[in-house]
Amino acid sequence: MSTTLDLAFITDPLDGLKPYKDSSVAMMRAAHARDHRAWAILREDLTWREGTVCARARQIVPHDATGDTHDWFTAGEPEIRPLTGFDAVLMRQDPPFDFEYVAATWLLERAAQSGARVFNAPRAVRDHSEKLAIAEFPQFTATTLVARAAADIHDFIDEIGDVILKPLDGMGGSQIFRVAAHDSNRNVIVETLTENGARTIMAQRYLPGIREGDKRVLIIGGEIVPYALARIPREGENRGNLAAGGRGVAMPLTVREWEIAGFLAPILWQRGLLIVGLDIIDGHLTEINVTSPTCMVEIAVQQGFDAAALVIDTLEKLCAR
Repeated sequence: MSTTLDLAFITDPLDGLKPYKDSSVAMMRAAHARDHRAWAILREDLTWREGTVCARARQIVPHDATGDTHDWFTAGEPEIRPLTGFDAVLMRQDPPFDFEYVAATWLLERAAQSGARVFNAPRAVRDHSEKLAIAEFPQFTATTLVARAAADIHDFIDEIGDVILKPLDGMGGSQIFRVAAHDSNRNVIVETLTENGARTIMAQRYLPGIREGDKRVLIIGGEIVPYALARIPREGENRGNLAAGGRGVAMPLTVREWEIAGFLAPILWQRGLLIVGLDIIDGHLTEINVTSPTCMVEIAVQQGFDAAALVIDTLEKLCAR
């Protein structure tokens, strides 16, 4: 594509991103490699006035620096620009999905209604709780309960015998507990996670296949990346999340993973979800990540499949229409 695109990335502060593994950085680099312009926006710099959503944006020139360095980019001076002035806007800020995140989706939705191309679609992000979205596809999930009453949760633990408990708004493996029916700490764990019945949580049957990895399967513009990143727990750990010390190994998708991703891909893309990360353990869908799915860099390094470039391919096709 010969036309130069202006692509805006709403991210966490740039000097806090890790260029050796961050998917947003990889996408900025992929855009720059094709002579497109990458712009960086912080969520707090979004504004709405008299029908127009604007942001304070800086043009970013990414460097090829490797390692955990903050010197991976050069930034231009801030400019106030309407979001409709960009060819595409990618919301890539990490959770927590709190009120401020929701407020940002409201602003981005107004921008989209004015003609801005915003991905992932703001309404779809709001509608897809990364934990609870699996409830739409029970044919692919492990036995699961969503509840806040302690009695319901304890009944589930007694019935299943070995379960995983987790909050609906967690990320990176935070506050995930494995609880057995005979666990002497089960009461305090349930009390803590539910805040004594004030917060809804998720309970799922423990999947022994976690030892082989919590698989991240990427879907980009309805196209399935043919490699998953298996996040393998360290010894003595039940969580495969890289943030919890898991080891990432990229590997081809299994038949079951192709089946799950193939069913979800057209549905999610039709809803405006450009980049989706499915979490699959032992052939069971456990999460649908839509805020800032990652693992692109690890897959590219280990298997040579450039998912970040696929994102730019998709945006080029959309903008050419």
